[in-house]
Amino acid sequence: MDVIFENLDLWRQGIGFTLLVFFFGGIIAIVLGTIVGAMRVSPVPVARAVGTLYVNLIRNTPLTLVFFFFVFGYSALALPNLSNTVLGIMAIGVYTATYVAETLRAGINTVPVGQAEAARAIGLPFGQVMSLVVLPQAFRSVVPPLMSVIIALLKNTTVAAGFGIGVLPLLQSTISNSHTRPGTPMEVLLWVAAIFVALVMLLTWLQRTLENRWRIAR
Repeated sequence: MDVIFENLDLWRQGIGFTLLVFFFGGIIAIVLGTIVGAMRVSPVPVARAVGTLYVNLIRNTPLTLVFFFFVFGYSALALPNLSNTVLGIMAIGVYTATYVAETLRAGINTVPVGQAEAARAIGLPFGQVMSLVVLPQAFRSVVPPLMSVIIALLKNTTVAAGFGIGVLPLLQSTISNSHTRPGTPMEVLLWVAAIFVALVMLLTWLQRTLENRWRIAR
């Protein structure tokens, strides 16, 4: 336990950065993924093509390479300077959005076609059909797979440590440099794993709560 109590500031910082990357990366992923998912089922061919290209290009690229592009490639584009943390949030959000989009697309396909046709028959444009009729039902039907994507996003925040972002795994080298005890690196990694297990269990509880609440709402 000494590795915890002697480095409380570092642990608070690591947990804080991890949750920061997870929370804002998740917001980007859900918002962007919802837009791309709607584009994937749009009646406009150009929108479908752009959505398909985005999903196939980003999803088939390793997350580490996406981080490389945002953290190192961004600075070469002569754009406004952003911190590595912001760039890491953007990288993980853009990457995870592809999985959110495909999950939502599967949920959209479960909504009866007649409901969308009825909405169009009363004069609603495509945007309102999606936002008012289709997406609310699609989100309900994809709670378990969507939460699996969110859990994967949480675990993928560990990749950010390799790019100098102060998430939990980065503590291993930081704390090990200040402790000479042989077992310190492994002890730190075990505590990091325990924290991630606790966070995943919390998200699993949230998933079950949403499932039960929305099942009753039906």
